[in-house]
Amino acid sequence: MMKEVIMSAPVSEHRHLKAVLAACLLGALTLGGMPAQAAQQGGPIINSTVFRDQHVREVTAVTDVFGRSQRTTAAIIEYDTPLRNADVDAALWSVTNRHIVRAYVNDRPERAAQGHDGRYVVLELDPDDSESVIFAPDVEQPATVVVSQTQALTAANGSSIAASAQPLINTRQINQIVDDFRQFTYVDAETGLSLTYNLYIPKNYDPHKRYPLVLFMHDYGVTGTNPLRTLEQGLGAVSFAGPEDQARHPAFVLAPQYPVGLANDAFQTSDYVDVTARLVKSLTHRYRIDSHRLYTTGQSGGCMASIAMNLKYPKLFAATLLVAGQWDPEVVASMADKKLWIIVSQDDDKAWPGMNSLVAKWEQNGAKVTRATWNGRSSDQEFATAAAAMLKEGSNSNMYFTSFEKGTVIPANVTSAASGHVWTWPIAYRIPAVRDWLFTQSK
Repeated sequence: MMKEVIMSAPVSEHRHLKAVLAACLLGALTLGGMPAQAAQQGGPIINSTVFRDQHVREVTAVTDVFGRSQRTTAAIIEYDTPLRNADVDAALWSVTNRHIVRAYVNDRPERAAQGHDGRYVVLELDPDDSESVIFAPDVEQPATVVVSQTQALTAANGSSIAASAQPLINTRQINQIVDDFRQFTYVDAETGLSLTYNLYIPKNYDPHKRYPLVLFMHDYGVTGTNPLRTLEQGLGAVSFAGPEDQARHPAFVLAPQYPVGLANDAFQTSDYVDVTARLVKSLTHRYRIDSHRLYTTGQSGGCMASIAMNLKYPKLFAATLLVAGQWDPEVVASMADKKLWIIVSQDDDKAWPGMNSLVAKWEQNGAKVTRATWNGRSSDQEFATAAAAMLKEGSNSNMYFTSFEKGTVIPANVTSAASGHVWTWPIAYRIPAVRDWLFTQSK
């Protein structure tokens, strides 16, 4: 498995969404449609577990977003008394249907490079476990960890903590990076349509400074009304909001959740493309956002929508990252002066020939294009080196056209239709150098 980051109408905040979703997660454990690991003989697993015991106050499930999925990657156990990091190892606990790859004590309920004496035991789990996936194509289930302390444990004060009498199930969930976004609803005055969106606001936001904004638009596969889908489906939004990227480029990240499709192969767009453009403009009035450093990116339908927005609103964006999309080459000539980085797989039956046609049209109209073919299985360092070489070669270019070599994008044993298409963006959005390029551009 491949391992896989002034409004036209008032904006209503929906900060209660996370609380509601958390309640739904717990409720899902008692209803039908339970996750595989929650189903046991005799009923749902919540009936044979406890939330806490004599020494454990609570268990928290931790999730991370990968290229095409969200996975449960750790369990954090809070004890009622401090423990010594030197006294613990993975053999002291088990997690149902999961493999523990690392166990340590911490003084805060979070993962750490090194353990520290404290009340929290962190069990890092193998993300490649089959039961790790909680959101992916055809998968949507709560993050569930069922933990047992299998042996007696010695506390820092020398007292003994007996092995668990019953397994413990998590009552909390931490979604890395996803939880850093806030949910809002934009009501568009022109159409009356409402659009739910996720917004990452830079930590330590200073209203006296100006910040860039990145718009990410998802593909058709996660279309729906669950506002977190666009964040959980892959790296497109969360890669820009991760701590490493934000340290280099503090920025707003906007990720709308579309209830219907944005664009189709007849080169038509829904009203939500225009609603999104008005939303972006409204945010520049609500926050100190630099209107000269607005960027758009998207995968598949989101890529097509980015092209359509550049055509209809040519002065809106400073630069665009296009991933796995296409458009009508007969209408795109006006984009020849745009700053674009294009990424597509040679295994993509539509986007590869489609994007070649667009780039040819742009070149005919004066675009300066630098091309490169990369191995989709390259290491992080190899991608960084390839990107640097491409930028050096095309120092006077306004477009960079990267294709992933045929046969290097689709994971082994994956044979589903459109694999060359959908496996492009898990790679494209994990290349920091491409994201860094975006932030160097301005109008």
